[in-house]
Order: sequence, then structure tokens, then C-alpha cells
Amino acid sequence: MIGFNKPYLTGQEMENMREAVRREKLSGNGYFTKKSHEFFKTRYGLKKTLLTQSATAALEMIALLINIQPGDEVIMPSYTFVSTANAFVLRGAHVVFADSNNKNPNIDPDSIQTLITPRTVAIVVVHYAGMACDMDRIMAIALKHDLFVVEDAAQAIDSFYNDRPLGSIGHFAAFSFHETKNIIAGEGGMLAINDARFMDRAEIIWEKGTNRSAFFRGEVDKYNWVDIGSSFLPSEITAAFLYAQLERLDDIQNMRKKVWQQYYNGLQGNNTCFEIPHTDTFATNNAHIFYLVTKDAAMRDALIAHLKEYDIQAIFHYIPLHTSPFITRETQNIVSLPQAERYGECLVRLPLYAEMTTAQADYVIDRLLAFTSK
Repeated sequence: MIGFNKPYLTGQEMENMREAVRREKLSGNGYFTKKSHEFFKTRYGLKKTLLTQSATAALEMIALLINIQPGDEVIMPSYTFVSTANAFVLRGAHVVFADSNNKNPNIDPDSIQTLITPRTVAIVVVHYAGMACDMDRIMAIALKHDLFVVEDAAQAIDSFYNDRPLGSIGHFAAFSFHETKNIIAGEGGMLAINDARFMDRAEIIWEKGTNRSAFFRGEVDKYNWVDIGSSFLPSEITAAFLYAQLERLDDIQNMRKKVWQQYYNGLQGNNTCFEIPHTDTFATNNAHIFYLVTKDAAMRDALIAHLKEYDIQAIFHYIPLHTSPFITRETQNIVSLPQAERYGECLVRLPLYAEMTTAQADYVIDRLLAFTSK
């Protein structure tokens, strides 16, 4: 079986974890946490980063930072993972779903504009497959209406919008290091804060609502409970594992991009049954996902079944959130978002991981072309 995902290990993860144990600081915000923060500052110019237990946790911190209140409205794409919405729903927000583009699953800026009301507080964008949303247009809309912009960059490490790193453009960003991502920590995430107004408070929320970090830097003589917060820090074991991955980021990316490009070259022009990924001119590709979009749901199911017959695990992706049981149970105003629904019914993800061989990718391509010839 050519599985959909295979976590890549650099070989340094266990040694880093042993080093964390030797340093006798395991509870978080120690040596490897600081090295990881410094990595993102140096490589991508992110001014303030905080490792978290997941991208979900980072989004929940953002909802606290922008003081979401019951009844506030947050605009986001329907075609996304439930964590994007849950973080704000937990604070009482009303989530307003926007449609996707017709060229890729990213949020359609034209759809955003029509959804803004006096209760709108924030726009959340999701860089699907690590490919950038149209950030200049989105930031202009946000500026006009005085709204926060949150980048759900869970899939978008080492990807760029017009040479700007994704996660550095909005007021905040959330990254994921789940085992299915390019860079992994098993479970893990990171919050990026790009607005200086929120940097100090983010650290307090991160530290359970205390000024503990300031205390250890010698900035206060004792630490107290000064705000709301929770236990968002990952352990040093997680940070140690992550840092081993970050040190090999270029190697990992090059291996993934090689597979992605092989798929693209092999399938380009053979699209009688499906579309291949579209990359906008302002975006780069970080090889997180290689997806196909079939003509309809029946063809998608037939394609997945065909590949399974040949021991290839291809899988669909999100069910649009506006069609989910939770939303349809909670609201009487069921909207129609045709592009999100199309991706929900027709998108297929192919196997893609760092150690995938040229022969394996060729085999997948051959099976796809055989399906097309039918």
C-alpha cells in the first residue's frame, strides 16, 4: 500500500529529547522552545511567536486576544477544518461562512465583502494546501472596515505571498505541526503575533494568565494571576522533537517539492476527468498537498475506489462547515456556497510525503492516467 502520509524523521529527534531530559526542564518554555522561537524570528522575520500544543490552541488564544464576545461575527471559509470555527464559537461568536474561489479552495475576497456587518470583528483566512490567499485584497477590506485578519496557516509553513512569509501578514497566524504536516512534532502548533499591541498579553494568556515569563526574565519581582489564560504551552519534549525537524526544513521541503512537481508534470494536460492544483502568480507552493478536483462526486468516489484497487490510498478532504450537522442544527438560514460544496464533493488528495520515491509517484500517475483513459 502506498499510504496517504508517512511521518518523516530526521534521526535527531531522540537525541534532542534526551538533551531536554538532561537539561532537567521539561514543562515548556525551555531551551528547545526558545530555539524554535528564534528559528522563526531569524528565518521568517516573525516578531513574536509562541509554541502551542496545536494550531487549534493557537486559534483559541487569538479568540481570547481579540476579546471575542457572544454575538460577534467572524468571517471564514466554509471549506476548512472545524478547528478554524471552533476556536471562535467557544467564545460565543457567530461564524459567517464565505465561499471559495473557483480556481482553488482558498477564500474568495468578493465573498468576504458581501458578508460584513456592524457586528463583524475578524476575517479568518485559510491558506489551503500552503498556497496563499489574495492577502492584499483581504487586508484592504479589513483596513476599510477596521477588522482583524487571522491567518490559519496550519498548512502553510515555508510558503509565501509576493515574497512575504505566510503567517506574517495578518494581525495573527496559527501554524500546525501535526504529524500530517510538512514539519511535525506529533501534535503541536504555534501562534504568531504581528501586532505589537498584543505581544505582552499573548505571553500572559499563554502562561495561564500569569506574568510568569516576565518574572523569569527579572522584569517583575514575583508573578501573579493578571489575566485570563490557559495551559497552552507544549512540553520541552515536544519542542525538542520539533527543533530537530526545523533544522532539516530545507531538506524536507526539497523532497516534498520533488514529488509534488513529479505529479504536476505527469498529470498536466491529462485533465479530461479532473483538474490539478492552480497556483496564483502571487503565491508559492510548499508541497503540502497535491489534490485533484473531479467533475462530480460520483467520479471522485470511482477514482478513490480505482486507486484503492491498486493499493494507493487517496482520500477526500473537508465537508464544508456550512453543511455540517452542528451548523444546520443551530441555524435556520442555510446558505448556498457552490464552490465550497464543489470542493467538498470533488476534491481528492494524493499520497505525498518526503520519503516517497520516484517509482511510487510514477505508479500513482500511471494508475491515474489509466483511470482517465477509461
